[in-house]
Parts: sequence; C-alpha cells; structure tokens
Amino acid sequence: MEILITSTDFIPGEEITEILDVVRGSTVRARNFGRDFTAVFRNLVGGEVKEYTKLMSSAREQALDRMLADAERIGADAVINVRFTTAMVMQGCSEILAYGTAVKLK
Repeated sequence: MEILITSTDFIPGEEITEILDVVRGSTVRARNFGRDFTAVFRNLVGGEVKEYTKLMSSAREQALDRMLADAERIGADAVINVRFTTAMVMQGCSEILAYGTAVKLK
C-alpha cells in the first residue's frame, strides 16, 4: 500500500484512527567547486543558478523518501502536516529535513 502524504492536517474522504508518531527524513548536502564556479559566473550576469536548484531539488526528494521510509517502518497509512526545513550545518553544507505526523487510516 502506498503511503499518502499531505501538507494539510486531514485527508479528504479518509478518517484518521490513530496518530503514530512524528516521522522525519534528512540529508546533508555540500556545494562543490564545479557548481560554485558556475554560480559565481551566474551571479555576475544574473539569472537562476540551475546547478543549486537541481542540488536542492534532489536533496528534498531524498529527505522525503527517507521520511516515507520512517513512516513505513512504523506501519503508517499516511503522513499529514508534511513540512520541509533547511539549516546550514557548516559553511557550504546544508541539511534538508522533511517531517510530518504519521497516522493510521480507517
């Protein structure tokens, strides 16, 4: 069974029967020289820094996958109130965290 995920505190048409726990998944990513070199150039001429956009998108997906694995481990049917947050771990290195409330559905 696929685990449902939502940023809301309910799932339309579903009844939550049990709140299991907070589930989370995270990843820490670092910049690299190749991306930094390109980013400096783009900063001079303007525009989206696509290399960092791809890096952050990949990190969000990995954090979400890890959160879902945590939910699966505890037998959840869904994860509600899903959120993302980021924090700088050290210079050039950031953590992406996905978290939410794992629930059982009727």
